[in-house]
Amino acid sequence: MLHHLSLGVRDLARSATFYDAVLGALGYVRVWADDEAIGYGVAGGGDLLAIKLRPGATPPGPGFHLAFGAPSQEAVQAFHAAAMTHYGADNGPAGLRPHYGAHYYAAFVIDPDGHQLEAVVNRPAEP
Repeated sequence: MLHHLSLGVRDLARSATFYDAVLGALGYVRVWADDEAIGYGVAGGGDLLAIKLRPGATPPGPGFHLAFGAPSQEAVQAFHAAAMTHYGADNGPAGLRPHYGAHYYAAFVIDPDGHQLEAVVNRPAEP
C-alpha cells in the first residue's frame, strides 16, 4: 500500500548516524543522499524511508509509530542495540509480544527526534 515515508529531522548528521545503524541492522542501506535528505531502502532499489532536514520538525502525536520488518529475531536485537548506542532511547527491549501473536518478536525505540519506531519479525524462530 505505501510507496515510501518521509520523516522530518532537526539534525541530519545525528539522524543519519542513528538510521544508518538501526536500518543497517535490518539489512537496509542508504540508496541516495544530498545535503538535506537521505533515502533508505534495499540495496539497488528506491527509497522506502527518507529522513529530511526540517529545523522545526516534531514527531507525530500519540498513536503513531513506524514498524520495520526484520529478517530474524537476531536482527531485532541488533536494531535495539544499535539504537541504544546511536542517540536512541529504549521504548521496549527485544522480545516476544504474545499479546500481538504467538510469534510476534519486536523491539521498540525512539529516534533522536522523538519518532517512535519498531522492528518486528512475526514468524516462528529458525532453529
